[in-house]
Amino acid sequence: MTARTGRHFLHIPGPSPVPERVMRAMDMPVIDHRGPEFGQLGREVLEGCRAIFQTEGPVVIYPSSGTGAWESAIVNTLSSGDTVLMFETGHFATLWRQMAARWGIQVDFVPGDWRRGADPAVVEAKLAEDRAHRIKAVMVIHNETSTGATSRIAEIRAAIDRASHPALLLVDTISGLGSAEYRHDEWGVDVAVSCSQKGLMLPPGLGFTAISEKALAASKTNTLPRSYWDWAEMLKPNANGYFPYTPATTLLYGLREAIAMMREEGLPELFARHRRLAAATRAAVQGWGLEVLCQEPAEYSPVLTAVVMPHGHDADAFRKVVLEQFDMSLGAGLAKLAGKVFRIGHLGECNELTLMGALSGVEMGLKAADVPHQRGGVLAAMTSLQSGRDD
Repeated sequence: MTARTGRHFLHIPGPSPVPERVMRAMDMPVIDHRGPEFGQLGREVLEGCRAIFQTEGPVVIYPSSGTGAWESAIVNTLSSGDTVLMFETGHFATLWRQMAARWGIQVDFVPGDWRRGADPAVVEAKLAEDRAHRIKAVMVIHNETSTGATSRIAEIRAAIDRASHPALLLVDTISGLGSAEYRHDEWGVDVAVSCSQKGLMLPPGLGFTAISEKALAASKTNTLPRSYWDWAEMLKPNANGYFPYTPATTLLYGLREAIAMMREEGLPELFARHRRLAAATRAAVQGWGLEVLCQEPAEYSPVLTAVVMPHGHDADAFRKVVLEQFDMSLGAGLAKLAGKVFRIGHLGECNELTLMGALSGVEMGLKAADVPHQRGGVLAAMTSLQSGRDD
């Protein structure tokens, strides 16, 4: 094994690097999860999560992946035989569809090309046609991690309202929360799901569900079975900072610190930083003469950028060169994008100098792997970042 110096550059779109502050915060002894010290911790993180989701309603924290939060959204709001509207925006939209189908949900799945988000106009047209209100929910990926395209959630909410349709709005903001702007209450989202290892800068292990009053009402009448995922069972002890079963205590210590870091920076500034880094990354891609996968500028992701490989060149072979020669991990293309794209994560604790190191590694990797490109992408990114600072 070749000896490595310095730190590994982790630039996949999650798990994202864990800040030293968060790692130190998690370096704590396990405490009694029924005792008063834990109750204080629980109340702090539950209140802090509401601030990050920008909601006055409850946020449930599960010891789970984001996939668990997906399941909680389905089993607490829908019934077998219900119809939902979903959009093929990428790999993760497809996985959520598959999960819904396993629960007996009928999915109206609008096909897509994996290069843009959900179309609000299609949402409005589909719901306007549904005069019998068969569609019980619209389920959308906020930031499609496999493609680097976001869906315009506020516009989708407006489309639902224009159609005067009672469907719930369920949003996956797993890779969006804490990196891409998200406003749960203002955007009228009924259920939002997320997880710990993306914008929240934690190790994997926590799933989150933000819940509206309308969704809570639906959970009292829907008929899908649940036990571990039951919101009612979580919300009762959550009122005092506790959980119905053993929580991931040390991750909650880290969550408290991560929330503190985000509030210190300020959410508007945090979102602006991610947009600035994303713009610089796209400038680099353009400078290399390569193509960004997302084709709708209004839907460019501030979380990651997916880059299309030139014809005849394999993205995984390129990623292998970058890993072996420069100790940097880039995101793979998933499902039908395997080998066709690589993904650059610029989320979480990433700053200008970190990004410049990553983009330098990409440019050196393109040359080392004999991938056709133009020189100057790094310089274009520097120019973009300086322009952003001057603005």
